Amino acid sequence: MDVTQAKQEHLLALKVMRLTKPTLFTNMPVTCEERDLPGDLFGQLMREDPSTIKGAEILMLGEMLTLPQNFGNIFLGETFSSYISVHNDSNQVVKDILVKADLQTSSQRLNLSASNSAVAELKPECCIDDVIHHEVKEIGTHILVCAVSYTTQYGEKLYFRKFFKFQVLKPLDVKTKFYNAETDEVFLEAQIQNITTSPMFMEKVSLEPSMMYNVTELNTVAASDDGGESTFGKMSYLQPMDTRQYLYCLKPKPEYAEKAGVIKGVTVIGKLDIVWKTNLGERGRLQTSQLQRMAPGYGDIRLSLEMIPDTVNLEEPFDIICKITNCSERTMDLVLEMCNTRSIHWCGVSGRQLGKLSPAAFLSLPLTLLSSIQGLQSISGLRLTDTFLKRTYEYDDIAQVCVVCPFTTNES
Repeated sequence: MDVTQAKQEHLLALKVMRLTKPTLFTNMPVTCEERDLPGDLFGQLMREDPSTIKGAEILMLGEMLTLPQNFGNIFLGETFSSYISVHNDSNQVVKDILVKADLQTSSQRLNLSASNSAVAELKPECCIDDVIHHEVKEIGTHILVCAVSYTTQYGEKLYFRKFFKFQVLKPLDVKTKFYNAETDEVFLEAQIQNITTSPMFMEKVSLEPSMMYNVTELNTVAASDDGGESTFGKMSYLQPMDTRQYLYCLKPKPEYAEKAGVIKGVTVIGKLDIVWKTNLGERGRLQTSQLQRMAPGYGDIRLSLEMIPDTVNLEEPFDIICKITNCSERTMDLVLEMCNTRSIHWCGVSGRQLGKLSPAAFLSLPLTLLSSIQGLQSISGLRLTDTFLKRTYEYDDIAQVCVVCPFTTNES
């Protein structure tokens, strides 16, 4: 805006006000005992104060509402609403009035005007009103640019602008951790912290998985017909600076579960959708970008367990089912060797030929073993050899099993 335009007297006046919900009025109660010098004076003043609650005058929170005295804070994910009014302060009719509202961010300029058509005329003491809304999706400095152009009754075209700057703050701090299970399952832990100065009601925190996964939320207890109770209780409030942890389990869809090579390379898991409410019900929503994990490294051959009992008896054979997957891009000719350990003894013939295994193919292999020591024992001692490349793969600590003694002694 140049100096000439800044000094010029305009026929129209522009006023901009942010629209936000009021807050409950708070006061500072002053009390004393009756034997003190003021006696019941303070109590009487509080009872006569219209902002206090009758019968509960010593509470700081009153029944009245307070309109905001300043622009206030705007957080990412909330809806910015503003009232724009253009008033004709002159005594003459103004024609061809065009009001334009743009929002300038660090990366783009958005047009927020409800209508881009000009008003034919505006009589004295009349006004043009407009309400704009915008869901804030960027952090940092925002500038609301309001421009007004009009024509006087003498045909002179005039134009002026006003700028309103405000900051958009970050309401939540979101951290994620991934845990790759022995199977193709992926566990996601999401830590959400309220970094505002007021409590939040967490309306929804959900995970939208990528196309290859199905998701199960692990944030409920005591499952029932209605889906169970939330681990955070019935009133899901998050106080300022408090952190809450959410857990999700992702499983490959059936059509992708058998494609070991495809699942192995998948790094995109999904995105979090967070909805909350603050103060008197202002709603905010954030969606994270696509969450990515580090792809697990299985090597050329992956060995996992499809079936294993939780508890077995001491020195009694039990069965397991191993799944052997070729994660390489070449065909393998495999030989299985079973090596006994101090506590685990394999039943069967070692050095068995498993045959050829094509890339991304798998085979299920039932095996029998027993344990000679009680307690929690680690299953180890399997060895696979690719006869084509003369390459050997050893597998220790495949899984753990609890070994108990079936015999009990009754004391008389």
